Amino acid sequence: MKAHHLNCGTMLPPASPRMVAHCLLLETGGGLVLVDTGFAAGEDNLDAGFTRMVRPALDPAEPAVHQIRQLGLDPADVRHIVLTHLDPDHAGGLRDFPHARVHLHAAELAAATRPATANERRRYRSAQWAHGPDWATYDDAGEDLFGLSARPLDGVDGVALVPLAGHTRGHSAVAVQTADGWLLHAGDAYYFHGEVATPPRCPLVLRAAQRAVAVDHARRLANLARLRELPRDRVEVFSAHDALELARYQSSHQR
Repeated sequence: MKAHHLNCGTMLPPASPRMVAHCLLLETGGGLVLVDTGFAAGEDNLDAGFTRMVRPALDPAEPAVHQIRQLGLDPADVRHIVLTHLDPDHAGGLRDFPHARVHLHAAELAAATRPATANERRRYRSAQWAHGPDWATYDDAGEDLFGLSARPLDGVDGVALVPLAGHTRGHSAVAVQTADGWLLHAGDAYYFHGEVATPPRCPLVLRAAQRAVAVDHARRLANLARLRELPRDRVEVFSAHDALELARYQSSHQR
């Protein structure tokens, strides 16, 4: 399995470090697998409040569908999409891959399609899935992965959904088994690389932002503590939005 680390959506929030939409493109024997999508090509459906908060650059070169072509691959070969959650900077590009099967936590799909709170009604954009995706949903049950619960995906070898609720109701990480060990795409379990360091650290503006958008801040922090305990010699953890983490992977792949 070959993993490409892509930025599918630069964001420039006020008074904050530059942020990215760190997605994975996996080349497998069964076709291409995309972990998160970033923003859609020609994105025109973002909420005004979201736009003010994150200031997406909407660079036309960044959508996953374009980057896949730049790699010499065919976007039609994306058979599966695995989502950490359904916020627009993670799932906006679903519409660019209308024939892919979409894997996510059942609670996340319920939150987006049957919102129960003002937070949920505000954050999700139903236009992302207006094409009627082939959903594959999962619960919290799974196999042990370094103390986390990892549910292998149906029809996708070497990839598992790892429930880490808090940022959203059904937020999950995505674990990918490679020849060199495990990658763990932690989604929005944290925003800044220092949060999984010892001792942990995070810019005040990012701490405030994470608390403001989380549906269960205490649960998010508890899951973040679990990520800090993972054996770093066996699993590489990265978030969806830290630009330095993404640059490290992209630099190592270019050598």
